[in-house]
Amino acid sequence: MSKSTSHGTPRPDRPRLRFPKSARLRRSGEFKKVREQGRQAQGRLLRIGVLDEADGLKSIGIVTSRRVGGAVTRNKIRRRLREILRECLPQIAAGLRVVVVAKPAAAEAEFSGLRAEWLLLAGRLSIFARSE
Repeated sequence: MSKSTSHGTPRPDRPRLRFPKSARLRRSGEFKKVREQGRQAQGRLLRIGVLDEADGLKSIGIVTSRRVGGAVTRNKIRRRLREILRECLPQIAAGLRVVVVAKPAAAEAEFSGLRAEWLLLAGRLSIFARSE
């Protein structure tokens, strides 16, 4: 239980959407493998790399270099991208490794602009699982 809620606090009825550590790429070798062996698409704000693995697990990594801006700006972009990816995580096909790289123009972008570009590039790369 978090520190800000008490035992009497009602829980929301909707399912919790999370971005757990098990769904994140964390090692530099994993990022490198996606960059070298995967397919890529890029827009004005983002570059996305995707690698199909046979293990059935899906994982996502976010890259924000110093070219994007200072620490506060980079963290803001990472928070926004994590939220966008957290919402879309259930629709992402199993077995994919996805790396999202923020470009310097992302520093001035609105949340809706980042989300629109993510959806556009994800559609180009066929990241989302086919619904039957």
